[in-house]
Amino acid sequence: MARPFLKWAGGKAKLAPQILAAAPPGIARYVEPFAGAAAVFFAFAESRPRLPALLNDANSELIETFTVLRDEPHTLVAALSSLASAYFAEDADGRRDFYYQVRADQGDSPAARAARFIFLNKTCYNGLFRVNASGGFNVPHGRYKNPRILDEQLLGACSDALQHAELRSEDFAATCSAAVPGDFVYLDPPYHPLTATANFTGYTRADFGRADQLRLRDAFESLTARGVAAMLSNSDHEFVRGLYEGLGYRVRTVTMSRAINSRGSARSPIPELLVDNFERVGLRSAEA
Repeated sequence: MARPFLKWAGGKAKLAPQILAAAPPGIARYVEPFAGAAAVFFAFAESRPRLPALLNDANSELIETFTVLRDEPHTLVAALSSLASAYFAEDADGRRDFYYQVRADQGDSPAARAARFIFLNKTCYNGLFRVNASGGFNVPHGRYKNPRILDEQLLGACSDALQHAELRSEDFAATCSAAVPGDFVYLDPPYHPLTATANFTGYTRADFGRADQLRLRDAFESLTARGVAAMLSNSDHEFVRGLYEGLGYRVRTVTMSRAINSRGSARSPIPELLVDNFERVGLRSAEA
């Protein structure tokens, strides 16, 4: 089965079944402006094989990795296998040193960079992707005993699913502008922080703040005005609710757990918002 091959903060593997169940029937294309680990896309690929897709993410390294996996899976597997073999040949201190060597090496080809991206994701602390102000990956070594760096069968399934996907790395608003009636757009932005100390939007060198949340609301309104079915998830915060309530959208709460957090106590279920425009664009969801 195709499923996320990357660890990803805020990944939607657990929410994907609800999104699939709610999606309007008969959609012509799946569009995701904030792909992340693409859990919802892979769920669609399993339930609706050969459904065309448009996947975008502002993280250009992530999209390059998806592109290499789609177009050069065997080259990627060979490069990743080499990294895994070298890593597992070392003792604990040697693995740590090897990790930082790979982290410092930017790679001289798309396949090398994609292998590096997956390797770091599997061996870094808590599976977190974070960059500094210069765009450099800065997560420390994770010290896992036996990380699954190479899962050739899973990568093959994901490569097959990506054959039907167009891949972009651009601003989310540009991807939303490319959507047309018949598409289904799912938006999973960096969540608005519930507290002042919970703000993590470090997937790219640019943060995703209140102004971007306002731009996102405007993009959602534009999709609705053009008759494009769309669904959005975000944190259950009064600021977010204020952006979408009272506009004729369905706004509901779902309870999800956090898969990635440095503290186990912070992985307990918390409420999140799901917003859809199906009624405003004259559609019924599959679950209605």
